[in-house]
Amino acid sequence: MGSTQARIAVDAMGGDFAPAEIVAGAIRAQAELGVEVLLVGDPAQIEASLKHHNSPHNLEIVPAEDVVEMHEEPLSAIRRKPAASINVSMNLVKQGRADAVVSAGHSGAAMAAALLRLGRLPGIDRPAIGAVLPTMTAKPVLILDVGANVDCRPKFLEQFAIMGSVYSKYVLGIAEPKVGLLNIGEEATKGNDLAVRAHQLLQDNPRISFIGNAEGRDVLTGNFDVVVCDGFVGNILLKFAEAIGGVMLQIVREELPQGLNGMVGTAILKPNLRRIKQRMDHAEHGGALLLGVAGICIISHGSSQAPSIFNAIRMAKEAVDHGVLERIRSQYGQPEAIAADGQSSLSRNSDKPESAE
Repeated sequence: MGSTQARIAVDAMGGDFAPAEIVAGAIRAQAELGVEVLLVGDPAQIEASLKHHNSPHNLEIVPAEDVVEMHEEPLSAIRRKPAASINVSMNLVKQGRADAVVSAGHSGAAMAAALLRLGRLPGIDRPAIGAVLPTMTAKPVLILDVGANVDCRPKFLEQFAIMGSVYSKYVLGIAEPKVGLLNIGEEATKGNDLAVRAHQLLQDNPRISFIGNAEGRDVLTGNFDVVVCDGFVGNILLKFAEAIGGVMLQIVREELPQGLNGMVGTAILKPNLRRIKQRMDHAEHGGALLLGVAGICIISHGSSQAPSIFNAIRMAKEAVDHGVLERIRSQYGQPEAIAADGQSSLSRNSDKPESAE
């Protein structure tokens, strides 16, 4: 791709506030990030939302006749609705018309559509959803899996660690990502059978920098750059961390002085408060990356509004710019020529995704 502008397909019909907030976030992203955005969904509804914005934009609309509703069973819905916005979005990546997909719709449907339309990367048994959380230091931690796989085998966790290390190194900028295994104790013998067996695999793998078990209290210390776990535990951990972030922001608001003194104090502290919000608010991170499928896919919160969509598109652009797919492929004996800027030297249509099981 070289210096080609990243093209991001955005599921305009996915989420609680679609399409208005999705469109607003996409307009900002195209203006500030230098990306091309393809809005996928009902043209009439998208155009109505676009009319509310006076700023110039030239977003392309890709028609989709249907949408997967939140109450629907994901796999049957995407098979029954081939023209659903999430399916059309994934097809754009498969056809080489887009480099990535962003969706705030049904997360299960997004994952199923990615698997069926794009397939898994060679060497990956199960894709994982990776979420970036703030820590006590300036650098974030990547946790995976946070919901794609309720039950895991040890080799799945090993693959998560490899993919997470690639993302942490090339997108988050961590020179040598330190990997931890979420567990109930530091000792290698602690935990259930999955944890004990996964610990041995991680310890023996020369492609990752495994530094041992991470207890729950260690996750946000900054001592670990990548933490792996099964999707059941990871999803609980993610939602608890997001809730804590919301509680802390609310406490800060309530504890600020009231009245005139409060107004003056708040004005003085405004830059600090903004930085606190950026570090703690999950909306600032945009969503989670689905690692392991043959395409870039960002899954955002169903409650996402314009700022979250903007940040999700930013995440997608960073993954594209840093050649995350090509670098993961190279870990499994299928290297592609990667230029200094992280882009593959092959064209968008150079490889054919394997079909999902």
